[in-house]
Amino acid sequence: MMNIDFEHIETNGVGLHVAVSGPEEGDLVILLHGFPEFWFSWRRQIRELAEAGYRVIAPDQRGFNKSDKPDGVGAYHIDTLKDDIIGLIHHFGQEEAGIIGHDWGGAVGWHLASTRPDLVRGFVAINMPHLAVFPKVMLTTPLQWLRSSYMLFFQIPKVPEKIMSSNDYRYMEQALKMTSRKETFTEEELGAYKIAWARPKTLTSMLNWYRAMPSSMKSVREDDIEVPVKIIWGKGDQFLSSKLAEKSLKFIDSDAVIWVEDATHWVHQEQPEFVNDQLMHFLDKTASRIIQ
Repeated sequence: MMNIDFEHIETNGVGLHVAVSGPEEGDLVILLHGFPEFWFSWRRQIRELAEAGYRVIAPDQRGFNKSDKPDGVGAYHIDTLKDDIIGLIHHFGQEEAGIIGHDWGGAVGWHLASTRPDLVRGFVAINMPHLAVFPKVMLTTPLQWLRSSYMLFFQIPKVPEKIMSSNDYRYMEQALKMTSRKETFTEEELGAYKIAWARPKTLTSMLNWYRAMPSSMKSVREDDIEVPVKIIWGKGDQFLSSKLAEKSLKFIDSDAVIWVEDATHWVHQEQPEFVNDQLMHFLDKTASRIIQ
């Protein structure tokens, strides 16, 4: 079984804590987590992809867990988040990478694929639409307004941090449990999340991704995306409507949505074998080398 090693990598003015696995000569695959997670959210994917011959890296994105947490909302603009990943690609000495992103990690992946297609061999979005579709779907789907109300709450300074950290992060723990299939997150795994959340400045830094969203939206392009894209979507997502995935198809040259009926927003953790098979098939099709 492939080991998972950890490196502290300087990129775009910050230091990122990065899980690394797989042969150095393998095609680079970057796994981008979302909120409120860290590299650990990919624990069921890293070794499998590495054992298939890929060079797999899963960073704690800026503001999360052991990575740097620069002050200010402006430090979490989508262009800056994208540039962090560009720096990682260059650090590992490869010209391009397969990008897999869930939740906010998917938003970074969409933006990278849209603005720097030369660096993206292929992109898989897991329960995250193209950011440009949010305003339009909200106008026509009132339920999405309700589902997205937490984003408005996160705009308030300081108050979300106090509530979310109270009672040993019980609010956040319950949010994961109540929006996922039963027993998706073990008590030991939830404990690992709590350790990550409790690091200094972490909650504010994570929430600054949302607070930067109004400014970030101004940089989101609505051009067609040139690279191969696949969307994997748990139909039971309590945060994001399936219409968001459907509307995202207009940016890509295929009907590439894999609907997963018995899954939620956390599909890659609930059904890892199925998701891993889909990832492997996609990556193998877009690989620049023959994987042994």
